[in-house]
Amino acid sequence: MDKVKVGILGATGMVGQRFIQLLAAHPWFEVAEVAASERSAGKKYGVAMEGRWKLSTAIPESMRDLELKECKLGLGCSLVFSALDADIAGPIEQDFARAGYIVSSNSRNHRMEPDVPLLIPEVNPEHLELIPVQKNRRGWKGMIVTNPNCSTIHMVMVLKPLMRFGLSQLLVTTMQALSGAGYPGVASLDILDNVIPFIGGEEEKIQTETLKLLGSFGDGRITLAPIVVSAHCNRVHVGDGHTECVSVRLDSKPSLADVEEAMRQFNPLKGMGLPSSPGRPIVLRSEPNRPQPRMDRELEKGMASIVGRIRECPLLGYKFVVLGHNTIRGAAGAAILNAELMVKKGYVQRH
Repeated sequence: MDKVKVGILGATGMVGQRFIQLLAAHPWFEVAEVAASERSAGKKYGVAMEGRWKLSTAIPESMRDLELKECKLGLGCSLVFSALDADIAGPIEQDFARAGYIVSSNSRNHRMEPDVPLLIPEVNPEHLELIPVQKNRRGWKGMIVTNPNCSTIHMVMVLKPLMRFGLSQLLVTTMQALSGAGYPGVASLDILDNVIPFIGGEEEKIQTETLKLLGSFGDGRITLAPIVVSAHCNRVHVGDGHTECVSVRLDSKPSLADVEEAMRQFNPLKGMGLPSSPGRPIVLRSEPNRPQPRMDRELEKGMASIVGRIRECPLLGYKFVVLGHNTIRGAAGAAILNAELMVKKGYVQRH
């Protein structure tokens, strides 16, 4: 089959660079358009990114000669991946959806809107059934589907297999990487030898998005999960990889071995053939000092959630550590996997 022609909105930013990297050799998608600010429009991507490319790998050769355009209608593609800053993403994404584009967004603007799927394919694929509701309600020819916040996605991936035990309360403390702040991000003299115990809006995202992701779909709407969530979010001096310390209350009181086995067996996308789907969505580490960002964030090509230190919690019952790559599975990779599921479900057509 032919590849789906796609565009990237916000292609010059940190998440945009990840989209470029991950889509360069994608078997289903071909990057036909790259778009950014008016300042960059008209430049070749490789020229515009001189001195601005921040990933450890080089700019893919196939992308260097693509001409940057403004983030406006008229792009020659059917699907756009949005890496736009939240300050501008909302109306731009709506314009594209209204005009018939399929928008797979990493931006936060539409995540909590009741007719927009907030999607993790392993967790809530049935929420894609909101798409007809969205199109009918808004009169759009296209659609918007979003992925969660970079910390929420890894935590919820691990929580999903625990729902069978009656998950009712959770407490999470995050230690979030610098790349999550974008570029130029946090000033060096602020973060060196330091931990910053505040990330604007982050705690609220975790506390609300979790309930939608784990909620149930029926009668054209999502009923939020009845879970109490409390989050503390911190910025730490790590390049990539968010670490999260999670405590949970499980009402049926399973054994620690049952908790571990539920995570190990969790693989709902197995056999679907989605190119970006990790072979192991949850990777368990048995070493007492793992997971660690530098050693574990690239497991399953950065698309897995890594769990260690599963143990008893004297307050809630169970606690563990979660690690995930924030700009791969926590951002660009998540939006790409969402689009792959939309292809599989027939919302995106391959000809």
